[in-house]
Amino acid sequence: MDNRKRLAYAIQFLHGQLRHSGLSCDAQESLEVAIQCLETAFGVTLEDSDLALPQTLPEIFEAATSSKQEMPQDSRAPDRTPPSEEDSAEAERLKTEGNEQMKLENFEAAVHLYGKAIELNPANAVYFCNRAAAYSKLGNYVGAVQDCERAIGIDPGYSKAYGRMGLALSSLNKHAEAVAYYKKALELDPDNDTYKSNLKIAELKLREAPSPTGGVGSLDIAGLLNNPHFITMASNLMNSPQLQQLMSGMISGGHNPLGTPGSSPQQSDLASLIQAGQQFAQQMQQQNPEFVEQIRSQVVRSRTPSASHEEQQE
Repeated sequence: MDNRKRLAYAIQFLHGQLRHSGLSCDAQESLEVAIQCLETAFGVTLEDSDLALPQTLPEIFEAATSSKQEMPQDSRAPDRTPPSEEDSAEAERLKTEGNEQMKLENFEAAVHLYGKAIELNPANAVYFCNRAAAYSKLGNYVGAVQDCERAIGIDPGYSKAYGRMGLALSSLNKHAEAVAYYKKALELDPDNDTYKSNLKIAELKLREAPSPTGGVGSLDIAGLLNNPHFITMASNLMNSPQLQQLMSGMISGGHNPLGTPGSSPQQSDLASLIQAGQQFAQQMQQQNPEFVEQIRSQVVRSRTPSASHEEQQE
Protein backbone atom coordinates (compact mmCIF):
# COMPACT_ATOMS: atom_id res chain seq x y z
CA MET A 1 0.00 0.00 0.00
CA ASP A 2 1.41 3.37 -1.01
CA ASN A 3 1.54 6.41 1.25
CA ARG A 4 -1.36 8.18 -0.52
CA LYS A 5 -3.62 5.23 0.22
CA ARG A 6 -2.56 5.19 3.87
CA LEU A 7 -3.26 8.91 4.13
CA ALA A 8 -6.66 8.41 2.50
CA TYR A 9 -7.61 5.99 5.28
CA ALA A 10 -6.61 8.62 7.85
CA ILE A 11 -8.61 11.36 6.12
CA GLN A 12 -11.62 9.05 5.88
CA PHE A 13 -11.36 8.41 9.61
CA LEU A 14 -11.21 12.15 10.36
CA HIS A 15 -14.31 12.76 8.23
CA GLY A 16 -16.08 10.10 10.27
CA GLN A 17 -15.10 11.86 13.48
CA LEU A 18 -16.66 15.05 12.15
CA ARG A 19 -19.99 13.28 11.60
CA HIS A 20 -20.26 11.03 14.64
CA SER A 21 -17.95 12.06 17.49
CA GLY A 22 -20.06 14.88 18.94
CA LEU A 23 -17.26 17.44 18.85
CA SER A 24 -17.81 21.07 19.81
CA CYS A 25 -18.14 23.68 17.09
CA ASP A 26 -14.60 24.92 17.65
CA ALA A 27 -13.21 21.39 17.57
CA GLN A 28 -15.11 20.60 14.36
CA GLU A 29 -13.77 23.73 12.72
CA SER A 30 -10.20 22.85 13.74
CA LEU A 31 -10.62 19.30 12.41
CA GLU A 32 -11.96 20.58 9.09
CA VAL A 33 -8.94 22.84 8.73
CA ALA A 34 -6.63 19.91 9.51
CA ILE A 35 -8.31 17.76 6.84
CA GLN A 36 -8.01 20.52 4.25
CA CYS A 37 -4.33 21.00 5.07
CA LEU A 38 -3.63 17.27 4.67
CA GLU A 39 -5.49 17.06 1.37
CA THR A 40 -3.73 20.15 0.01
CA ALA A 41 -0.25 19.18 1.20
CA PHE A 42 -0.36 15.66 -0.24
CA GLY A 43 -2.77 16.15 -3.14
CA VAL A 44 -5.18 13.56 -1.80
CA THR A 45 -8.97 13.63 -1.98
CA LEU A 46 -11.47 10.88 -1.24
CA GLU A 47 -13.16 11.55 -4.59
CA ASP A 48 -10.17 9.98 -6.42
CA SER A 49 -11.33 6.68 -7.93
CA ASP A 50 -7.93 5.07 -7.41
CA LEU A 51 -8.24 5.72 -3.69
CA ALA A 52 -11.49 3.81 -3.19
CA LEU A 53 -11.36 2.30 0.29
CA PRO A 54 -13.03 -1.08 0.90
CA GLN A 55 -12.69 -0.77 4.71
CA THR A 56 -12.53 1.93 7.32
CA LEU A 57 -9.48 2.42 9.52
CA PRO A 58 -11.22 1.11 12.70
CA GLU A 59 -12.29 -2.02 10.79
CA ILE A 60 -8.69 -2.67 9.75
CA PHE A 61 -7.47 -2.31 13.33
CA GLU A 62 -10.22 -4.55 14.68
CA ALA A 63 -9.45 -7.26 12.14
CA ALA A 64 -5.72 -7.09 12.88
CA THR A 65 -6.11 -7.29 16.66
CA SER A 66 -8.69 -10.09 16.58
CA SER A 67 -6.54 -12.22 14.28
CA LYS A 68 -3.60 -11.77 16.65
CA GLN A 69 -5.70 -12.89 19.62
CA GLU A 70 -6.90 -15.98 17.73
CA MET A 71 -3.37 -17.01 16.73
CA PRO A 72 -2.79 -20.64 17.77
CA GLN A 73 -0.16 -21.28 20.41
CA ASP A 74 2.09 -23.42 18.22
CA SER A 75 2.36 -20.71 15.54
CA ARG A 76 3.79 -18.10 17.91
CA ALA A 77 7.48 -17.39 18.13
CA PRO A 78 9.15 -19.92 20.43
CA ASP A 79 10.75 -18.80 23.68
CA ARG A 80 14.50 -18.31 23.75
CA THR A 81 16.32 -21.59 24.18
CA PRO A 82 18.16 -21.70 27.52
CA PRO A 83 21.95 -21.82 27.21
CA SER A 84 23.72 -25.15 27.24
CA GLU A 85 25.90 -26.14 30.18
CA GLU A 86 28.98 -25.37 28.10
CA ASP A 87 27.71 -21.89 27.20
CA SER A 88 26.76 -21.18 30.81
CA ALA A 89 30.20 -22.21 32.02
CA GLU A 90 31.93 -20.12 29.36
CA ALA A 91 29.74 -17.13 30.22
CA GLU A 92 30.75 -17.44 33.88
CA ARG A 93 34.41 -17.61 32.89
CA LEU A 94 34.04 -14.46 30.80
CA LYS A 95 32.26 -12.70 33.65
CA THR A 96 35.04 -13.62 36.08
CA GLU A 97 37.65 -12.37 33.64
CA GLY A 98 35.65 -9.16 33.27
CA ASN A 99 35.69 -8.74 37.05
CA GLU A 100 39.47 -9.05 37.03
CA GLN A 101 39.72 -6.38 34.35
CA MET A 102 37.55 -4.11 36.52
CA LYS A 103 40.01 -4.52 39.39
CA LEU A 104 42.82 -3.55 37.01
CA GLU A 105 40.73 -0.55 35.84
CA ASN A 106 40.67 -1.88 32.27
CA PHE A 107 37.05 -0.87 31.91
CA GLU A 108 36.78 -1.15 28.12
CA ALA A 109 38.07 -4.72 28.27
CA ALA A 110 35.56 -5.45 31.03
CA VAL A 111 32.70 -4.13 28.89
CA HIS A 112 33.79 -6.40 26.04
CA LEU A 113 34.01 -9.48 28.26
CA TYR A 114 30.65 -8.88 29.92
CA GLY A 115 29.15 -8.39 26.46
CA LYS A 116 30.50 -11.78 25.37
CA ALA A 117 29.00 -13.35 28.48
CA ILE A 118 25.64 -11.75 27.67
CA GLU A 119 25.74 -13.18 24.15
CA LEU A 120 26.07 -16.67 25.61
CA ASN A 121 23.51 -16.18 28.39
CA PRO A 122 21.30 -13.10 27.94
CA ALA A 123 19.02 -14.17 30.79
CA ASN A 124 21.59 -13.48 33.52
CA ALA A 125 20.91 -10.18 35.32
CA VAL A 126 24.38 -10.11 36.91
CA TYR A 127 26.11 -9.78 33.53
CA PHE A 128 24.06 -6.71 32.61
CA CYS A 129 24.54 -5.17 36.05
CA ASN A 130 28.31 -5.71 35.95
CA ARG A 131 28.52 -4.18 32.49
CA ALA A 132 26.51 -1.21 33.77
CA ALA A 133 29.20 -0.64 36.41
CA ALA A 134 31.89 -0.74 33.71
CA TYR A 135 29.92 1.70 31.55
CA SER A 136 29.66 4.09 34.50
CA LYS A 137 33.42 3.96 35.01
CA LEU A 138 33.81 4.97 31.36
CA GLY A 139 31.32 7.82 31.75
CA ASN A 140 28.73 6.09 29.56
CA TYR A 141 25.86 6.65 31.99
CA VAL A 142 23.18 6.19 29.34
CA GLY A 143 24.56 2.73 28.58
CA ALA A 144 24.65 2.01 32.32
CA VAL A 145 20.98 2.97 32.67
CA GLN A 146 20.01 0.72 29.76
CA ASP A 147 21.88 -2.27 31.21
CA CYS A 148 20.37 -1.70 34.65
CA GLU A 149 16.93 -1.67 33.06
CA ARG A 150 17.71 -5.01 31.41
CA ALA A 151 18.95 -6.45 34.70
CA ILE A 152 15.83 -5.30 36.56
CA GLY A 153 13.63 -6.70 33.80
CA ILE A 154 15.28 -10.10 34.26
CA ASP A 155 15.35 -9.99 38.08
CA PRO A 156 13.03 -7.36 39.65
CA GLY A 157 14.38 -8.26 43.10
CA TYR A 158 18.02 -7.52 42.29
CA SER A 159 18.92 -4.70 44.70
CA LYS A 160 22.34 -4.00 43.19
CA ALA A 161 20.76 -3.19 39.82
CA TYR A 162 18.59 -0.53 41.49
CA GLY A 163 21.60 0.89 43.34
CA ARG A 164 23.68 1.13 40.18
CA MET A 165 20.74 2.63 38.33
CA GLY A 166 20.63 5.31 41.03
CA LEU A 167 24.34 6.03 40.54
CA ALA A 168 23.97 6.37 36.78
CA LEU A 169 20.90 8.61 37.07
CA SER A 170 22.65 10.81 39.63
CA SER A 171 25.53 11.23 37.21
CA LEU A 172 22.99 12.34 34.59
CA ASN A 173 21.56 14.86 37.13
CA LYS A 174 18.26 12.98 37.18
CA HIS A 175 18.05 13.18 40.95
CA ALA A 176 14.30 12.57 41.33
CA GLU A 177 14.59 9.27 39.46
CA ALA A 178 17.78 8.40 41.34
CA VAL A 179 15.99 8.88 44.68
CA ALA A 180 13.26 6.45 43.60
CA TYR A 181 15.77 3.78 42.62
CA TYR A 182 17.84 4.21 45.80
CA LYS A 183 14.67 3.79 47.85
CA LYS A 184 13.84 0.59 45.98
CA ALA A 185 17.40 -0.66 46.52
CA LEU A 186 17.05 0.02 50.26
CA GLU A 187 13.68 -1.69 50.32
CA LEU A 188 15.39 -4.82 49.00
CA ASP A 189 18.58 -4.39 51.05
CA PRO A 190 17.71 -2.22 54.08
CA ASP A 191 21.10 -2.60 55.81
CA ASN A 192 23.21 -1.32 52.91
CA ASP A 193 25.02 1.81 54.13
CA THR A 194 26.07 2.79 50.60
CA TYR A 195 22.46 3.03 49.46
CA LYS A 196 21.57 5.06 52.57
CA SER A 197 24.41 7.53 51.98
CA ASN A 198 23.73 7.90 48.27
CA LEU A 199 20.02 8.38 48.93
CA LYS A 200 20.75 11.27 51.31
CA ILE A 201 23.03 12.93 48.76
CA ALA A 202 20.48 12.53 45.96
CA GLU A 203 17.70 13.94 48.17
CA LEU A 204 19.83 16.96 49.05
CA LYS A 205 20.65 17.58 45.40
CA LEU A 206 16.96 17.30 44.58
CA ARG A 207 15.88 19.75 47.30
CA GLU A 208 18.63 22.29 46.81
CA ALA A 209 19.40 22.93 43.16
CA PRO A 210 22.96 24.28 42.81
CA SER A 211 23.24 28.00 42.11
CA PRO A 212 24.28 28.77 38.50
CA THR A 213 26.83 31.19 39.97
CA GLY A 214 28.08 28.64 42.47
CA GLY A 215 31.79 28.17 42.87
CA VAL A 216 33.98 25.12 43.24
CA GLY A 217 32.09 22.02 44.33
CA SER A 218 28.72 23.77 43.69
CA LEU A 219 29.12 25.88 46.85
CA ASP A 220 26.86 28.93 46.52
CA ILE A 221 29.48 31.68 46.63
CA ALA A 222 26.97 34.27 45.42
CA GLY A 223 24.71 33.39 48.32
CA LEU A 224 27.56 33.81 50.80
CA LEU A 225 28.48 37.23 49.44
CA ASN A 226 24.86 38.36 49.71
CA ASN A 227 24.48 37.14 53.30
CA PRO A 228 24.79 40.05 55.78
CA HIS A 229 26.01 37.79 58.60
CA PHE A 230 28.85 36.50 56.44
CA ILE A 231 29.81 40.03 55.33
CA THR A 232 29.84 41.32 58.93
CA MET A 233 32.02 38.49 60.19
CA ALA A 234 34.35 38.73 57.21
CA SER A 235 34.75 42.47 57.83
CA ASN A 236 35.56 41.84 61.49
CA LEU A 237 38.16 39.28 60.47
CA MET A 238 39.79 41.60 57.93
CA ASN A 239 39.92 44.41 60.52
CA SER A 240 41.44 42.26 63.25
CA PRO A 241 44.97 43.41 64.27
CA GLN A 242 46.18 39.81 64.15
CA LEU A 243 45.27 39.32 60.48
CA GLN A 244 46.55 42.77 59.51
CA GLN A 245 49.89 42.03 61.20
CA LEU A 246 50.02 38.67 59.44
CA MET A 247 49.32 40.14 56.00
CA SER A 248 51.81 42.97 56.55
CA GLY A 249 54.52 40.46 57.40
CA MET A 250 53.73 38.31 54.36
CA ILE A 251 53.80 41.30 52.00
CA SER A 252 57.07 42.64 53.39
CA GLY A 253 58.63 39.19 53.36
CA GLY A 254 59.71 39.58 56.96
CA HIS A 255 59.39 37.11 59.78
CA ASN A 256 55.92 36.82 61.23
CA PRO A 257 56.03 37.70 64.92
CA LEU A 258 52.96 35.54 65.51
CA GLY A 259 54.78 32.39 64.50
CA THR A 260 56.29 29.74 66.71
CA PRO A 261 59.91 30.38 67.75
CA GLY A 262 62.35 28.39 65.65
CA SER A 263 59.95 27.97 62.72
CA SER A 264 60.54 29.33 59.24
CA PRO A 265 58.67 32.45 58.05
CA GLN A 266 56.57 30.34 55.66
CA GLN A 267 55.57 27.93 58.43
CA SER A 268 54.73 30.80 60.77
CA ASP A 269 52.61 32.52 58.12
CA LEU A 270 50.69 29.31 57.41
CA ALA A 271 50.12 28.56 61.10
CA SER A 272 48.88 32.08 61.74
CA LEU A 273 46.58 31.98 58.72
CA ILE A 274 45.09 28.69 59.90
CA GLN A 275 44.64 30.14 63.39
CA ALA A 276 42.83 33.18 61.98
CA GLY A 277 40.58 30.94 59.89
CA GLN A 278 39.72 28.84 62.93
CA GLN A 279 38.81 31.95 64.90
CA PHE A 280 36.62 33.11 62.01
CA ALA A 281 34.84 29.73 61.92
CA GLN A 282 34.28 29.77 65.69
CA GLN A 283 32.83 33.26 65.49
CA MET A 284 30.46 32.21 62.71
CA GLN A 285 29.34 29.17 64.71
CA GLN A 286 28.61 31.27 67.80
CA GLN A 287 26.82 34.13 66.07
CA ASN A 288 24.88 32.30 63.39
CA PRO A 289 24.80 28.49 63.74
CA GLU A 290 21.95 28.22 61.18
CA PHE A 291 24.13 29.83 58.52
CA VAL A 292 26.99 27.43 59.29
CA GLU A 293 24.61 24.49 58.96
CA GLN A 294 23.49 25.86 55.58
CA ILE A 295 27.10 25.84 54.36
CA ARG A 296 27.57 22.28 55.60
CA SER A 297 24.46 21.21 53.70
CA GLN A 298 25.84 22.73 50.50
CA VAL A 299 29.09 20.83 50.95
CA VAL A 300 27.21 17.55 51.43
CA ARG A 301 25.06 18.34 48.41
CA SER A 302 28.14 18.86 46.25
CA ARG A 303 29.40 15.34 46.92
CA THR A 304 28.95 12.73 44.21
CA PRO A 305 27.24 9.43 45.11
CA SER A 306 29.67 6.56 44.82
CA ALA A 307 29.96 2.83 45.15
CA SER A 308 31.66 1.40 48.21
CA HIS A 309 33.65 -1.77 48.68
CA GLU A 310 30.31 -3.52 49.16
CA GLU A 311 29.53 -2.75 45.51
CA GLN A 312 32.15 -5.07 44.04
CA GLN A 313 31.37 -7.13 40.96
CA GLU A 314 29.68 -10.47 41.45
